[in-house]
Amino acid sequence: MAERGRRTLGLLGLAAALTLFAAPVPALAQEAPPPPVTVPALSNWSSSSGSYAYGHWTRLVAASGAARRVAGTLAEDLRAAGHGTVPVVSGGARSGDIVIDIKPSDRSLGAEGYELRSGARLSVTGATETGAFYGTRTLLQLLAQGDRIPAGRTIDVPRYRERGVGVCACYIHVSMPWLENLVHEMAYHKLNQLLLELKVKSDTHPEADTWGYYTKAEIRRLVALGDRYHVDIVPEINSPGHMDPWIENRPDLQLTDSDGTEQPARLDITRPEAFAYYTSLMDEYAQVFTSRSWHMGADEYMLGSDFAKYPQILKYARDKYGPDATPQDAFVEFVNRVQAYAAAKGKRLRIWNDGLTGANTVPVAAGTTVEHWLDVAVKPSRLISQGHALMNASYALYLVRGGFHSDTEALYDERWDPRTFEGEKLTSSERVTGAKISLWPDNGRGETENEVADELWPALRHIAQATWGEPHPDGTYAEFTARGTAVGHAPGWHDLTRVPVPDGTYTFRTDGASYRTELLRTADGYATLRTPEGCLEVHGGKLTLNVPLQPGTEVSRRPCDSANTLQRWQLEPTAGGYHLVNAITRMAVTVADGGRLVQYPPDRRVPAVWRLT
Repeated sequence: MAERGRRTLGLLGLAAALTLFAAPVPALAQEAPPPPVTVPALSNWSSSSGSYAYGHWTRLVAASGAARRVAGTLAEDLRAAGHGTVPVVSGGARSGDIVIDIKPSDRSLGAEGYELRSGARLSVTGATETGAFYGTRTLLQLLAQGDRIPAGRTIDVPRYRERGVGVCACYIHVSMPWLENLVHEMAYHKLNQLLLELKVKSDTHPEADTWGYYTKAEIRRLVALGDRYHVDIVPEINSPGHMDPWIENRPDLQLTDSDGTEQPARLDITRPEAFAYYTSLMDEYAQVFTSRSWHMGADEYMLGSDFAKYPQILKYARDKYGPDATPQDAFVEFVNRVQAYAAAKGKRLRIWNDGLTGANTVPVAAGTTVEHWLDVAVKPSRLISQGHALMNASYALYLVRGGFHSDTEALYDERWDPRTFEGEKLTSSERVTGAKISLWPDNGRGETENEVADELWPALRHIAQATWGEPHPDGTYAEFTARGTAVGHAPGWHDLTRVPVPDGTYTFRTDGASYRTELLRTADGYATLRTPEGCLEVHGGKLTLNVPLQPGTEVSRRPCDSANTLQRWQLEPTAGGYHLVNAITRMAVTVADGGRLVQYPPDRRVPAVWRLT
């Protein structure tokens, strides 16, 4: 026993000596788990042990009226996303609940930031209703990946206050379901501004109601959706250029060149009645749009021409501002009059930058936001030094229908951010309000709406990331796009590529017409309709942006061409059958005298109902 004890003590002494002289062995570092996947990415996630479990026991707890509005929208979206019906209650929270809270005293969250905590229960807190709403968008993205959310906490605040998309539905109609999808997707990704250049059907000026318009009822529904989802829908009537959708039937308002030729696209800014006409349209738009912003365009007034062909503009400027005035002063004066009119109505004016060439002596009115899309002589830094707020609407962010497409992967790899303008990169984000992508219809038949959507979603997620947070959260673009795949589409988004009947040969019948037709689905989710005489196509009439937009244009049978988008049709289900709506013109087929097929907007003539057998 004694010998064994001495041997044990000797071993212990040796171990102690080895401990004294051995290099210390570091403990294995515990790598923090990555933040949950969202778009935009969470930049400051602090993880905890455990997870939050969503299930049939979950309730939405909200006390205040604003919090209950947020909870009500969340409950609808949870149901739409397949997460069941969740009650909204005002009592105390228990395990498994989701708590929506609004604390105006928490100034660290700003106007749109939120705090999300995940544990036994999950809480979303904003200083404002908008901030709390954005926290629920993050929650929905997390639940899209499973009913368990890792425990942890984030405070998520946007870097820029304007994060947007612009859509020119100014000539080529864009369907309401497509625009509604866009609003849902924007809100889901925390984008907050949608610019819509479009025509609202006018009661005051029915002579302007050529096709391309939206009814006031349609716009009210879309604006209500935007208001509910915290997307500010900013209207635009482009002026004084690109006015042909409005003044093609008003030659008295058209600018006349030195040869006596009237210019249907150019408003005569020297005529008082032209200003009165434009502001009366602003007043009519105010009946349906709730935004506090008004966009007047002010781009490309002299596109394809120059002021020298219109001496009356120089005379107007000099009569008003003296012998050193320039034609550009008359242009800026028109902008400033619109700005003053908008301000008197409680609205802020927005314009494009390319009309500001520096040739003016009259300054643009203070308070006008400039949206910079084109590199011209007056650089962004100069506009900022003049006191203007600047939004980045760079041409690099454009998706032109049938033309230029933004290279989202290249922009991501370049770590593009809203300080990078066309022609200049700013060192500071001061007075930069944010950025947006723009959809323009230059070649209207170049792509269908569904094809545009395929290009849009990656660009939309990129602009959401670059305007909300760090522009390059992942090492590769493939990793970033995987985020979009993980979070999926927004609740309320509808797949518009579904053709409601299978391919096959059908007899299409309606009152006064019957055709034996082969229906084939196209890759972009429409149908071609092939008869023995050829494929159904809208053909004829005056082309605008390569599209026949006139109501009453004939729908005839032409040689089949799979690349011809005017031969693609949407079958819209209706009582007793289907309406045939052209994929590009968005007008429906009706039957005229003699059995002729023609296109008309649905509020002008009731679409034919086609029965398929």
